[in-house]
Amino acid sequence: MAHPFLFLVDFFDVNGSLYHFAHKYPHVMYTWLVMILLAGFGYLAAKKPALIPTKGQNFFEVIIGGLEDFLVETVGEGGRWFTPLAITIFLFVFISNLIGLVPGFFPPTATLNTTAACALVVFFFTHYIGVKYHGVKYVKHFMGPVWWMVPLIMPIEIIGHLARVLSLSFRLFGNMMGHELVLGILFMLAGLYFAPLPIMALGIFVAFVQAFVFFLLSIIYFSGSLEHAH
Repeated sequence: MAHPFLFLVDFFDVNGSLYHFAHKYPHVMYTWLVMILLAGFGYLAAKKPALIPTKGQNFFEVIIGGLEDFLVETVGEGGRWFTPLAITIFLFVFISNLIGLVPGFFPPTATLNTTAACALVVFFFTHYIGVKYHGVKYVKHFMGPVWWMVPLIMPIEIIGHLARVLSLSFRLFGNMMGHELVLGILFMLAGLYFAPLPIMALGIFVAFVQAFVFFLLSIIYFSGSLEHAH
């Protein structure tokens, strides 16, 4: 969907630099913006930690601590070490979804390239965990319960693991692009202000739910690679 105005793209249009790149890959420009925002928030959160937290520190501790507690309850203590990656995935997806509600901003997650990249990170890290914990024996996850079923089970398992990339990327991309299309249609048919407001309010809920689903599925996949094959 072509946006009538994108702040970062039109900024480089006016200033001339990065013109072609900004117009061809707007999702990359806004991905960089999300990365800068997350880095800035992280710097502010860890700048001056105190035993008696300030309002800002308390805010970040509630978010990070809540996600970490949920992850440990779901996966167990063995999964605490990959908390930084899992929470980073959640925050990146959530902020990427959320900035699409700001006029002149484009959600990077409404592009399949971005969602597929996030899904590939989850895919490769899942198998990294499996190899890290089980070594060569990790292959047993793909072989089934009895040896004579290996020719049948192994292709199914491999296809199932590859399908996770499609599932993660297309689910997030479809929901966010669908939301963008609905907003665009309302903007064109009913004006710039009041008509799209209910959909934009619902968009905050959708942004959170989609980020949480991506986060939840990721830690479930991570947890599966920790388990011993049966």
